[in-house]
Amino acid sequence: MNKTFGVIGGDRRQAELAGLLEADGCMVRTYGLGTWRSGDETSLRQAAACDVVILPLPLCQGDGVLNCRESPVPTLDLFQSLRPDQLILAGQVKPKQIREAELCGLKVEDYFLREELTVANAAATAEAAIQVAMEQLDRTLLGMDCLVVGFGRIGKLLSSRLHGLGARVTASARKPGDLAWIRAYGWQALETGGLDGRLESFGAVFNTVPSLILDAALLSQLSPGCLCVDLASVPGIDLAAAESLGLPHVWARSLPGRLVPRTAAAVIRDAVYYILEERGEPA
Repeated sequence: MNKTFGVIGGDRRQAELAGLLEADGCMVRTYGLGTWRSGDETSLRQAAACDVVILPLPLCQGDGVLNCRESPVPTLDLFQSLRPDQLILAGQVKPKQIREAELCGLKVEDYFLREELTVANAAATAEAAIQVAMEQLDRTLLGMDCLVVGFGRIGKLLSSRLHGLGARVTASARKPGDLAWIRAYGWQALETGGLDGRLESFGAVFNTVPSLILDAALLSQLSPGCLCVDLASVPGIDLAAAESLGLPHVWARSLPGRLVPRTAAAVIRDAVYYILEERGEPA
């Protein structure tokens, strides 16, 4: 059985995803991709009637509103148009949307919880973060003291790539085990809660933690011209304080979708195929 795929909302990676599915011979209907989509789009009703409905990463762009370039679509209204027999996939699904779906008798599977996708996404984010830094800096990363705040997937991969470019890497973490791994890689290790008085040497700071870490008091300790790059969905750097202090800063969220959309789309497509295989329902 050939399944139909409805790709609804999102950014360039969702448009690329639709193209990759079509290249694989799948029947695809899209809605809400706007100028990202070069092919013809269908109505929301038609896209929402497909066997597999792929919603964006992240699912929402506001409180209860689908991440969509067209007119605002409340997620509850969208869920009310879907059926329990469909495979409904989305990324970074919030508890509110899980409850909305359940009220409609639906189950939404969060593809961003899959390890193969989050690791690949972290790798793309780390590479894109370096691209952003190179575009903003007036000097090379070679020999520069760089701080990576947080040692999750993105922090690990970003630290490794910075080291490969010849930067002097310091990474921060909260867990003793992570601090031990940082030292084992040959990098300097700092406790995330103990950055006070340790910041003046850095030429670039990359935050990966989605909660406020670098407030005005800590930012004031950075050297003039230190580049602050926040990669978290919720800023861990007080960007307003960075602005007032004259520090160059970038809130570089959703980098894969903006800078490497085709790679990000291929990762999502593969995750969708894996999910279908696990359900015994090949595309």
